[in-house]
Amino acid sequence: MPFAAGPLAGCRVLLVEDEYIIADEMDGWLRQAGVLVLGPVPDVEEALDLIEREAGALDLAVLDANLGEGQTAYPIADRLDELGVPYLFATGDVRLVDEPNYQCRTRLEKPVTQRGLLRALEALLASRSGGEG
Repeated sequence: MPFAAGPLAGCRVLLVEDEYIIADEMDGWLRQAGVLVLGPVPDVEEALDLIEREAGALDLAVLDANLGEGQTAYPIADRLDELGVPYLFATGDVRLVDEPNYQCRTRLEKPVTQRGLLRALEALLASRSGGEG
């Protein structure tokens, strides 16, 4: 696959998604845009391990809010906040709006589209470049 040129080319994006088909599809979309995908990983433990191994090398992250077996991505989001890594939620969980710490975060409702995902990540990247991330 040729390396894409565009705003996301070369960005290192953590992808946390527990549903294989969705993870595989988003992974493909991101790679087509030239993203260096870290993951996809399906749970909190693997995501936190990956974050620690790649500390300082993450540009952005895409998190599914619910990761199965009662897990949420909130511990991952909290760690990303500590590191200053912008992230968005790609989820079908409407309860996310009830969590005050995450209400201001970008949320893409499933089913996520390729165009929607890439545009949202481009906006996060632009806000990080502007010093808001």
